[in-house]
Amino acid sequence: MAPAHGLAVTRAEHTAEAARLTPSASRCEMTQIVMPGQANGLAGVMFGGVLMQWIDVCAGVAAMRHAGGAVVTASIDRLDFLVPVRVGQVVVLQAMVNYARRTSMEVGCRVETEDPATRERRYTTKAYLTFVAIREDDGTPRPVPPLTLVSEEDHRRHRDANTRRVERLRAAGKEVR
Repeated sequence: MAPAHGLAVTRAEHTAEAARLTPSASRCEMTQIVMPGQANGLAGVMFGGVLMQWIDVCAGVAAMRHAGGAVVTASIDRLDFLVPVRVGQVVVLQAMVNYARRTSMEVGCRVETEDPATRERRYTTKAYLTFVAIREDDGTPRPVPPLTLVSEEDHRRHRDANTRRVERLRAAGKEVR
């Protein structure tokens, strides 16, 4: 999810990229630390619901950036806890819009823990969420702009998100368009 050139994005680059509404322009990164009240007291493992809340916020910010306003979470399509997250660990969440349709967007969120001493990261959780852009006055769905796909990675994420969309619709017995 980092810029292709591997360097931090400057404010001017981010502003120019946001004007094109690329997936990278929606990118959100949040950092948290797991406190004892957010974990099972006996095992010291973070509650999944707390992590889900952090994921929803991070992904929601990415969706708001792309939509240019209010969004609501429509679904969490996929959430995989790959390894436990423990008390005292630094948690880094990264989210980006993968796909935009008429009024909805799929946002992918990657979660890693980071060792504060070595800065070594470990991939712990992944999630795919669907958001719908809404009008703030009446809460009805509103159109979202299309994504501008720039890199091969953008195209791959978009294809994968469309595949997940088709699978969701078929599983719900809905027509795929």
